[in-house]
Amino acid sequence: MKPLADLPPYIYGTTRLGHDDVPRDQQAHMARTAIDAGLWLHTSRQYDHALEVLGAAFDEDRTKVPPVIVKLGGGTADDVRATIAENIEPLGISSIDIGQLTGVGAFADDMRTGGPVLADLQRIRDEGLVGRFVLEVFPWTSEAPLAALRAGHLDGLIDGYIFYLNPLQRFASNELWDELLAQDKTIISMRTVAGAPVHTLRDVPGAAWKPYLQERAVEVAPIFERSGVASWAEFCLRFAHSTPQVVSTVGSASREENLRELLSFSRDIEPLPRDIVDELFALQRRWSDETDVHAELWSM
Repeated sequence: MKPLADLPPYIYGTTRLGHDDVPRDQQAHMARTAIDAGLWLHTSRQYDHALEVLGAAFDEDRTKVPPVIVKLGGGTADDVRATIAENIEPLGISSIDIGQLTGVGAFADDMRTGGPVLADLQRIRDEGLVGRFVLEVFPWTSEAPLAALRAGHLDGLIDGYIFYLNPLQRFASNELWDELLAQDKTIISMRTVAGAPVHTLRDVPGAAWKPYLQERAVEVAPIFERSGVASWAEFCLRFAHSTPQVVSTVGSASREENLRELLSFSRDIEPLPRDIVDELFALQRRWSDETDVHAELWSM
């Protein structure tokens, strides 16, 4: 079986469950709605009080606690162990189904060389604290995973690769993207709808949190319109699943109607027409060379 083949096509991202601009009762309602829908959850201590919201929702019926993907960062194995503890305590769970590692610090260094951090992380799996690992990549962290992939240093440790992948963003360098596809590695896409509908990002001042997203929306909007797909959510879900290596996409929603829309389009997903996908991929290849790989850390 392909690694991570058991993942559902859509996973609920919980980032908005910790944002102060969403009322706490609404956050609790969204957590319960996602759990009742049988969704997997993606979460992090970085999402402010999202863990506490989820923990309270889990406490309502511990027989319905869903599988979770949790951001664990990078560095040393001790760093990862500490982050595991920070997350499982408020969630009230004893282990994490999928741990999301980030290639930084000592972990990044040892990815290149096959150093001891890799074996230390494998021991965390062997102990049962984490069921599986996926590796999060960014344009500015792509070099170490690329070297590790080519050397085979991550074989047996990393089950898949997770990064922003939507019509406006592909947060793996061109070289890393090509290597992932060439080696047929499993991919989880994140930020399903790129933060907002493409016309909102293009036309509404302040809707795009960085200027580059507004500029890209200008280029993508005509492609979306030409596709004939009426819903941006449907377009984005179909885009993510137009790459055979993608098994799932992680997207957040703070309103039930938006979550229901994502759920409705996550059944029987058809890839977008090949010409539409190729046009978007060509833009992403140009954006990666012109902008992404030159960006300052965490600036996008």
